[in-house]
Formats: sequence, C-alpha cells, structure tokens
Amino acid sequence: MASATDKLIDGLNWVKAKFRKDPYSVKSEKSGRSRLVLLSLGVFLVLNGLFGWYWSQEPELPVANRAEQNQGIVGATTTSALIEVVNALLDKPGGYLSNDITPPSVLLDNMPNWEFGVLVQARDLARAMRNDFSRSQSQSLENPALAEAEPLLSFSNDSWIFPATESEYRKAVKELVKYRQSLLDIEQGNAQFYARADNMAAWLSVVEKRLGGMSQRLSASIGRVRVNTDLAGDPAAQQATPTAGDVLVKTSWWEIDDVFYQSRGTAWALIQFLRAAEYDFRDVLIKKNALVSLRQIIRELEATQTTLWSPIILNGSGFGVFANHSLVMASYISRANAAVIDLRRLLEDG
Repeated sequence: MASATDKLIDGLNWVKAKFRKDPYSVKSEKSGRSRLVLLSLGVFLVLNGLFGWYWSQEPELPVANRAEQNQGIVGATTTSALIEVVNALLDKPGGYLSNDITPPSVLLDNMPNWEFGVLVQARDLARAMRNDFSRSQSQSLENPALAEAEPLLSFSNDSWIFPATESEYRKAVKELVKYRQSLLDIEQGNAQFYARADNMAAWLSVVEKRLGGMSQRLSASIGRVRVNTDLAGDPAAQQATPTAGDVLVKTSWWEIDDVFYQSRGTAWALIQFLRAAEYDFRDVLIKKNALVSLRQIIRELEATQTTLWSPIILNGSGFGVFANHSLVMASYISRANAAVIDLRRLLEDG
C-alpha cells in the first residue's frame, strides 16, 4: 500500500506532466514562425521586384501638338517641351528616383542614370534659353523667370531633404511657366524668344560636345587605344601636363550599363527639344536649307529608343558571339553627333 509521501510525489509529477509543453508542439510552433518569416520576406522581395520593374519603365514620348496649344507663338513650343520633360522626370511611375534612400528605389541604378541624362539636357537648354534665346545681344537684360529657373535646375540631383531635389525642380517649372505665359501675353511684350541662326548654333555646339563625349564612353565599353589628338590642329597649343601619344580608353565594367542608360535619357530629352526647335526655328532652318538635317538628327536619336529585350546590358566584343549594346548605341549617337555638327555649320555659314 502506497504511503502518503508516494501519493504526494505522484500528484506533483502528474501536475508537472499536465502543464509541461509537448516537445513536438514546441518544435511545430517554431517551424510555423520560421515559415511565416520566410513567407513575409518572400512577399517583400516579390513586391520590391515588381515595383522596381514598373518604376524602371521609361516614359513614352509625348505626341501632343505643342504648337497648337501655344497659339503658334515663337519660343513657347520650346519652353513647353522643357516643362514637359522636367515634369516627366518628377511624375513618371515611381516619381523621381535619383535621391531615394529606401527600397526598391535605392537598389535601382538604370533609371537614376536615365534621369541624369535627361537632366543634363534640360539644364543645357535652360542655360541656352537664359543666355541666348531670350536675349537679343550680349548686353541685353536677362529674363527674370529664366534667371530663377536655370540655377534651380542645376541644383544637386540627389538631395533627399532640406531641400529635396523635387521641390527645387518644381520651382523651376513654375518659373518656366511664368516665362511661357509672358511669351503668350503679346500685349505686354515683356518676354522674348529670339529664333535666330546664331542662337540655335550656340545651343547645338553644347549638344555636340555632350553627344561626342557620350559616344566615346559608349565605344570604350570594350577598351581601345586612341591616338592622342588633344593638341592637333594648332602648332602653338600647350597643355598643363604631358600625356602619352597613345591613350587607352576604357569604360569601367561597373559603369557600362550606367553609361548606356544615361545615353538613352540624353537621346530621349533631345528628341523632345529638337522637335520643338523644328517648329520655333522653322523659318531659319528653311532659309538655311537645314530642315532635312534636323529631321535626320531626330531620326537617328529615335533609333536609340528601341525596346531593349535583353534583361542585362551585354558587353560582347565588337565581332564576337554576344552582342554589345553599348557599341550599337554608340553608332546611333555618333551619327546623330555628326549630323548635329553639319547642322551647326549650316546655321553658321549657310
């Protein structure tokens, strides 16, 4: 017969067994938490991937007839093109990404490089409008709205806050809208846009340098030795430091896709601006017999906007098995650059 002590011990063991967790139950609970964490991580990565893909889509080329919207006033079409391009940077899917610090934007680099290419062309045109298009001669007063807009567009492209880049660029758009409204108000006459051959040639001289530099960087994707022609053509020319007669030019492997997308953004913006210039400078272009030359530049640049079906930018050798997207882009950019040089010379000498 069990003693009272044995019964007490049995009772305590029964209570402990009753409230002790089953090890299999504990293992199952931990496994459930792990699955939940993995599922949440998977959903997060998929959503980031989808948003990243959508935000990396380049905007469509606008087809609106800006000339009709602006009553045919000279200069208003070019100003509208600049406004639309800056707005496209700010309002496209995902908005402006170059200054984002959170995923998925912070993990993307193709679209920020595309944005920078567009931004450089917008800055160049804004500077040309401030210094050339809106002034009749070197001692003319500059337009106050353009004097505000140009430095605002030159603000840092990656400032996240205090102030944010977007806020500065939107201020620039407001100033450009003021300038356009002044152009459309023909009764006041307090703003001008001079569509002259020398003004357009001055802007194109900057464009050709941008395209020439971009073509060099694209062509250097596979690396090549270039003859140093820095001082060619001027026997009295000098430079600060000596350089070798042959120079190896090669774009870093890490920058190949950056240069490619920056060139696509450059071409996209130039298409918009040159289409507008075709209208605003039409009389000058016809007189110089240069209208066809301008259209050829646009045609070459449009070829750079062809859909890219490869998920990555391939960097095969020139005549190798794999494609080299940079060299294909360089061919279009180079041809457009050559046409820009010819057009500028026509405007200056034709």
